Amino acid sequence: MGHDRASESMTDDAEGLARSGHMAIERIEAIPIRMKLPREFRGSHYYMTHRSTILTRVYTSAGIVGECYNGDEDDGLAEILKIIRDEMAPRLIGMNAFNVEACWKAVLPATRNILRPRLLGTSAQACIDSAIWDAVGKALGINLARLWGGGAETLPVNCIAGYYEDGKTLADLAREMEALREAGFAGCKFKVGGRSIDEDAERVRVARDAVGPDFVLTVDANQGYDLRDAIAFARRIEALDITWFEEPVSWRDDRRGMAHFRAVTGMPVAAGQSEVSLAGCRDLMMDRAIDYCNFDASWGGGPTEWRRVAAVAHAFDVRMAHHEEPQISAQLLASVPHGSFLEVFHPDRDPLFYRILANRAPFRNGHYRVPSGPGWGLELDLDFIAAHRID
Repeated sequence: MGHDRASESMTDDAEGLARSGHMAIERIEAIPIRMKLPREFRGSHYYMTHRSTILTRVYTSAGIVGECYNGDEDDGLAEILKIIRDEMAPRLIGMNAFNVEACWKAVLPATRNILRPRLLGTSAQACIDSAIWDAVGKALGINLARLWGGGAETLPVNCIAGYYEDGKTLADLAREMEALREAGFAGCKFKVGGRSIDEDAERVRVARDAVGPDFVLTVDANQGYDLRDAIAFARRIEALDITWFEEPVSWRDDRRGMAHFRAVTGMPVAAGQSEVSLAGCRDLMMDRAIDYCNFDASWGGGPTEWRRVAAVAHAFDVRMAHHEEPQISAQLLASVPHGSFLEVFHPDRDPLFYRILANRAPFRNGHYRVPSGPGWGLELDLDFIAAHRID
């Protein structure tokens, strides 16, 4: 009976907040978290040695605390924190957290500083936007996928793997792919673009042979090829049933290059993670450059902007994905009818996701159950956070 009364009290509180329509932001906290990875992970033209993120908390007059962790920026971590604390948080004190659009607009000026990378401002904006949405979901007692009108309860899971590592043989690669399948993933987003097209084609062939025909394979060059090599590589792997080719061409003319690649090869293209705005993704769609849009809410201004991108993608018959960040992408992808795969890393590449969440659901039959708790539905391990915060 006590549990029932507590549940009724929570429901009454949520109903009262919904009726009042007001929940003032009182303060904002940003906590940097950093972990050393067990080894270096290399893609086509980049490498990772640490997993870093920012946990943002929005405290409200209703006693509700919205929280979320966002991003994987190591070099820019201090700058993003400074933008949140010095430029954005002061603008939001006293504002109504239910008025998410007004809050998003209030911090937009910090993204307009032309003397620093735009990504720093939009990443800071994303941290705050994500935490505010969590507060709204908690106030209403509903997870965000439902709040936004979606109903998917599970999502197929694609594991990002196949990185370049010193001493890694083709036999090692085959064992890695077999282990992904055994771990319950539906597929793999496989790294290419860092070797010759012949070597990369052989790596993909080994991966396909290891997992069989019913395992999803996508490839990701991280803009590693020029257009000619991207086309040549696609022709070498066209018989291997590749679901999409992500960012196949160099950033210098990628929109035109992807449109040409797509028209010539017929292979579906995914991109959008390198954009930080709705307008950038809109242009990819207008130029017929993509089939999947993997706009990253943690880089591009938050879930508010991702949902705008998703609406435009629906009009262009482009499916939505999300670059990494399963802690927020699960709710976003479950909220739209044209969502695709939930992307996660191997536990060695992203130990954070596997250890910071006290309520992470296991992968089963290739799927992940979308958290059903209010807001993002995340239950964070406070001891883990305390052990890895760096300020």
